[in-house]
Amino acid sequence: MEESVKSTFTAEEEQNQNPKPTNVEGGIEEDETEEGEIVEGEEVTSSLKPSKAISMAHPLENSWTFWFDNPSAKLKQAEWGTSMRPIYTFSTVEEFWSIYNNIHHPSTLVLRADLYCFKYQIEPKWEDPICANGGSWTANFPRGKCDTAWLYTLLAMIGEQFDHGNEICGAVVNVRNRQDKIALWTKNAADEAAQLNIGQQWKKFLDYNDSIGFVFHEDSRKLDKAARNRYTI
Repeated sequence: MEESVKSTFTAEEEQNQNPKPTNVEGGIEEDETEEGEIVEGEEVTSSLKPSKAISMAHPLENSWTFWFDNPSAKLKQAEWGTSMRPIYTFSTVEEFWSIYNNIHHPSTLVLRADLYCFKYQIEPKWEDPICANGGSWTANFPRGKCDTAWLYTLLAMIGEQFDHGNEICGAVVNVRNRQDKIALWTKNAADEAAQLNIGQQWKKFLDYNDSIGFVFHEDSRKLDKAARNRYTI
């Protein structure tokens, strides 16, 4: 991974050590000192506030929202996307570290959990107008071994490290039994040059040596798990 991504927000991270975990049903623990209501089985606390000790904010180019998809709802065979909830929207470096340091990392989430980070006002759904014509790069990891890659992906996105940053919609980590997956969503799947550039940069940021594949959302809608990679790096 490039040094520029590794060192992004390092000083701010040091300001946010010894975090208290907050709560998401099915995988994120409760912070009893924060205001906010957890509705058992589906809601995520959305009242987490940045530290009052932070005196100077460093704004990001874009605002971003963390989302969580409740695994217990999937067991009830609820319609896809109905259990997805926004956790917190952040627009500064300090707010990012405040929320990141107060939620569990992928290795500690329960099976079938999905954790998203998307640009503000973009829903992590194929049907979202901004995502509809897009696709996603996917990297696979052994179960419980993607925490660092997830953080580096977040830093690369919110730190605007991609040459085609306007193409980036967001990223999702899927916690599964045999392996975890991180997918990087983009806007215009048919723009092959832009997608290949994004994939190449992402692999470099992660220092990822295996192949990654790019699937069009349109193919996923039509073929589900039978959809095949259009691009591979």
